[in-house]
Amino acid sequence: MLKRIVGVVVALAVAKVVWQWLRTTFWRWITLDVWGWIAAHPWWCSLAAAPLVAAAGFALHRVLAPHLYMYSGGGGYPAYDDAEDEDEEELFGPVYRMRHLDVMHPTEFEKACAALLARDGFTRVVHSGGSRDLGADVVAYDTDGRKVVVQCKHYARPVGSRDVQMFNGTARPVHHADVPVMVGLNGFTADAQALGDHQDLALMGRQALKRWAHGTHLYDALGAGSDEDCTAA
Repeated sequence: MLKRIVGVVVALAVAKVVWQWLRTTFWRWITLDVWGWIAAHPWWCSLAAAPLVAAAGFALHRVLAPHLYMYSGGGGYPAYDDAEDEDEEELFGPVYRMRHLDVMHPTEFEKACAALLARDGFTRVVHSGGSRDLGADVVAYDTDGRKVVVQCKHYARPVGSRDVQMFNGTARPVHHADVPVMVGLNGFTADAQALGDHQDLALMGRQALKRWAHGTHLYDALGAGSDEDCTAA
């Protein structure tokens, strides 16, 4: 108990000394010396401050980008035509521009995919992500009760066959996916696409992702996919 009292007394004494220093010596140094030098050398100060301002702006951009770049397409989104219902259903929810998906952090990209699933009417949407998700970044259920397991690859290059093989090894055996979907921000190599076709995996390349991000239902976007999402191995 005595040690605690002594500690509090010492802490208060130190705080008082620091406060007095801030009010006198430090404040005088800031207002007279530093500000005086800045006033006398404005161009040098601007050059010195420019990198700091740029770094702060870049950091703020990375934090706010996923939230600022979600946009509304004029009050409505492209309709999804249910095969069992001839009436058009207008979807309301998030849509994204590709250049904004490009700058997202991988985790924010996964969250964006989860938001798009919820927009499309999928239920029980859960974003897990992380190193222990075993390939299931997002899990959801469609209107027919089928389990959709999505793995999101925010790569600067096309996804290769090794990643597709690893996803194939967990999507159905581990996660019991009815519809395994792999999203590649920059598409897939030809070998990866061939493996996905052979294993009946839904691979969403860049062009299909663009349609999905702009408002097309997931299944329609996948159905409209083509070899334009593939590159040579």
